[in-house]
Amino acid sequence: MFIEFEETPNPNTLKFLPGQQVLASGTREFKTLEEAAVSPLATRLFTLDGVQGVFFGRDFVSVTRAEGISWDQLKPMILMLLMEHLSAGLPVISEETSSASVHEDDSEIARQIRELLDTRVKPAVAMDGGNIEFSRFDDGIVFLRMEGACAGCPSSTMTLKHSIEGLLKHFIPEVERVEPEELEPY
Repeated sequence: MFIEFEETPNPNTLKFLPGQQVLASGTREFKTLEEAAVSPLATRLFTLDGVQGVFFGRDFVSVTRAEGISWDQLKPMILMLLMEHLSAGLPVISEETSSASVHEDDSEIARQIRELLDTRVKPAVAMDGGNIEFSRFDDGIVFLRMEGACAGCPSSTMTLKHSIEGLLKHFIPEVERVEPEELEPY
């Protein structure tokens, strides 16, 4: 098995491409070892000194390093672990769930926002090893959650404000602005 890797716009995150399916659908993000308990692969990655976050997409794994950790030391360990785990056919997720779900209680505007994000935004940010999830629409403001390489990326604010906000405002007149969802501190 040959695993490629790519840099992302976030200098603390690398995208690893194993050349095979990682998740059947949706995405999964893990920011702590405790969150990773449902994923044998994420749990193993968190045992590596310096791994601060793990994100799974359909055909990639993004790993975020802690500040002060060198990719020269961490990258070979990640590559070896991924190769060993995936070559053995071990499960990525022990419970098959995904972040994609049906939101029957969504308003029409929320459905339109989700549709635009799914068809026009998510494919582009997945190329950079990340994801953007719709959180809520409240009084003209769209709140989005950045995941994977997008979380903490220096260009994420510009992406939200210039690209995504412009797209949503163009197609949905009720959208006044886009803001990042503020996460609760640990």
